[in-house]
Amino acid sequence: MKPVTLITGGSTGIGAATAHSLLKQGHRVTLTGRDAVKLADFSAVQDVGDDIMTLPGDTSDPAHVSSAIRLVTQSWGHLDNVVVNAGFSLPGTLMDHTPEAMRAMVLTNVLGPALVVRECVPHLKESRGRLVLVGSVAGAKHTPNNLYSVTKWAVHALAENTRLAVTTDGVGVTLVAPGKVDTPFWDNRGGLPDGPVMSAQDVANCILFALNQPPGLDINHLQMRPVGQIN
Repeated sequence: MKPVTLITGGSTGIGAATAHSLLKQGHRVTLTGRDAVKLADFSAVQDVGDDIMTLPGDTSDPAHVSSAIRLVTQSWGHLDNVVVNAGFSLPGTLMDHTPEAMRAMVLTNVLGPALVVRECVPHLKESRGRLVLVGSVAGAKHTPNNLYSVTKWAVHALAENTRLAVTTDGVGVTLVAPGKVDTPFWDNRGGLPDGPVMSAQDVANCILFALNQPPGLDINHLQMRPVGQIN
């Protein structure tokens, strides 16, 4: 029986790299994301038959989250892994953001992961599966006037909070916290900053490391930076 994995924010970057690697491993993969065109473009170049499903939508919308997980389990019968990757950052600092933009980022980066956890945990308990939440080194160090950092601190807390709640039910929970990664994350922030960066595939490899552990072993926290990144 093929493993079934759901990835939020899966159309580009870390999510897409993770999906591609899991499909090569023989998983059935469902991707969610806001951009239906990018999801369709990614799906079109994967030579995996019916093993990929794309569900455009917004993970900060509870109806979308519950519908996505229901479709996965109805289509493929079970859910083994969930990778919570959807998120974004705003250009500038807290002092530059409009309240509306701040609300959107908090809903996507904090409420969205919490909604996914709430909906997927019952299925992961059945499969004794694994949950990976993608945080950031910004969630392990403070940066002045950086609301994105605040949201990632919340994701880090959610990961440990969830681990404590589900570990006795056989569910593995991993927080993956990357440093600078060359992805579309930087498109609205003036482009990729100077200095060393990782590839999306580098981070995907760490996610696969967590997912591929043998039963009974739970990797709780993976933090990685490119060599040469100081902060």
